[in-house]
Amino acid sequence: MTKIIGHRGARNLWPENSLGGFRKALDLGVDAIEFDVHLTEAGDLVVIHDATLDRTTEASGPVRLLTRQSRLDAFLHGCGEAVPTLDEVLAVLAPAGIDLHVEIKADEAGRPYPGLAAHVAEALKRHGVISRSHLTSFDTGVLETCRALAPTVPRLVSVNADWAERQGGLAAFLAAVGDLVDIVAIEQTLMASEWDMIRVTWPLERLCVWTVNDAARIADWLGRGVGHLTSDSPDVALEQRAALSL
Repeated sequence: MTKIIGHRGARNLWPENSLGGFRKALDLGVDAIEFDVHLTEAGDLVVIHDATLDRTTEASGPVRLLTRQSRLDAFLHGCGEAVPTLDEVLAVLAPAGIDLHVEIKADEAGRPYPGLAAHVAEALKRHGVISRSHLTSFDTGVLETCRALAPTVPRLVSVNADWAERQGGLAAFLAAVGDLVDIVAIEQTLMASEWDMIRVTWPLERLCVWTVNDAARIADWLGRGVGHLTSDSPDVALEQRAALSL
């Protein structure tokens, strides 16, 4: 059965990467939740997608410059919550027993945060969720660092058409990551266009399609039997999966 992953919680339903959004996504019954982690110069692990605060909060500027006080004042649009820390997010998600897809982000200049993977792995271990977590990134170099620093944490690599082209094509990319990652997450249009090759190259249970929000397209991917499906509208995905099982 395809696992349904709530993207940044459930960003079409509630403010993305918010504690309230994560709680409500859990209430939907998702199998996993995806979220993003940055590292501030104050040493805090914070959960937010962009490397800047401008799009999703009432504040502005690079995430890395958040102090412990300014983080509390960086309210998320639509809910009045502060940008959460990784520990706060894991305190909500860990007791639920679901899978976690934790994306290792870079700063506003695209530079990796020194030690971020190791810090995230330590937090996952502290909350007892190593066995049901994946460290994720588009960047295979980041994932190689994850493997070196946190070899016990499974890994997931994401890829879209542009990124695949830079790596010499999707077939070459899949061949290159075979021993690095457990799951390959492929953007839905690329997955559709390369499906015949993908199907004979990579096990279905180790495939994730993203980000699928339309009911008909969700039903199509569920029918193909991919292992994982990431959606901004996990409520729709769960409804489609339930309908197919009747």
